[in-house]
Amino acid sequence: MTGAWREGDPPGRRRWVTHPGAFGLEGGGVLPGFSLAYETWGTLNGDRSNAVLVEHALTGDSHVAGPAGDGHPTAGWWDALVGPGRPLDTDEFFVVAPNVLGGCQGSTGPSSVDPDGRAFGSRFPALTIRDQVAAETVLADELGIARWAAVLGGSMGGMRALEWAAGYPERVASLLVLAAPAATSADQIAWASPQLHAITADPHWHGGDYHGTGESPDLGLGVARRIAHVTYRSETELAQRFGRTPQGDGRFAVESYLDHHAAKLAARFDAGSYVVLTRSMNSHDVGRNRGGVAAALSRVTARTVAAGISSDRLYPPAQPAELAAGIRGAESAVIDSPYGHDAFLIETAQVAALLKPLLT
Repeated sequence: MTGAWREGDPPGRRRWVTHPGAFGLEGGGVLPGFSLAYETWGTLNGDRSNAVLVEHALTGDSHVAGPAGDGHPTAGWWDALVGPGRPLDTDEFFVVAPNVLGGCQGSTGPSSVDPDGRAFGSRFPALTIRDQVAAETVLADELGIARWAAVLGGSMGGMRALEWAAGYPERVASLLVLAAPAATSADQIAWASPQLHAITADPHWHGGDYHGTGESPDLGLGVARRIAHVTYRSETELAQRFGRTPQGDGRFAVESYLDHHAAKLAARFDAGSYVVLTRSMNSHDVGRNRGGVAAALSRVTARTVAAGISSDRLYPPAQPAELAAGIRGAESAVIDSPYGHDAFLIETAQVAALLKPLLT
């Protein structure tokens, strides 16, 4: 493994930070230590005040920018935003992107080997969004970053960004939350439920202990991805792109589209991580043990923009608007797009426009 970041490291090189001792979790579980994979772009300045934390969504990873390659199954998911002269200008900012705790692209998760030499599998403890952010404070401390110039993310990444600002207000100067709520709603938990059932009902799930068996619940993971992907896009976009176009094999073009995304995810993502991370999103409630949502949002001192997406049917724009209404001085915005929830990944020009006032 490559160790912690050093000045002069090439951009986008995956490194790790390790917490060697027991790590207590919000739900009462304990991890016997963990590692977080992360990537950086740019150079940390002398007083370490130019660091920006970028938080990925459910099936994302630390590879925000750059081509696919060794350790990077996909190209950078926000490549248009990160780099010299780009909105997250790496000539000015030090951009940090960790792979979330519980993930499967370098960070400790269900597929990781425990101290006894076995994959955690079903023994991997339940995580909350708050646990994931607590783990990321270990990374910030390792890098010597006392206060982020900005923390930003969409969807699950937006949940983590919000938790940073509410849980560690003194450590976040600016905040951008995209397409994420104060607390996961019953509707969102309901959409997650059949996804979880699809994976855990797969005969290759083996109660979560399929690692090392030569089998993997790819069928269930593919069904979960199909369900999720429908919620990530809008009815308008699917109608315009596919309509009722047949495939010629008795199926429709839109079905082939979902099959494609299911196969892509199964080839690069661990089903156990999908389950752990989906359950962590279900647990999200910034007001838990903080006196409720309003009290939690009142803790945020960061200069904040909370943006919804006009066509988002998974996290509708009223939810980010609630954040803006509850955070003192926050700006509420809407990304106008036909692409649904995934617009925070697609509409990079509009995201850049939201970032500009936060970074100046």
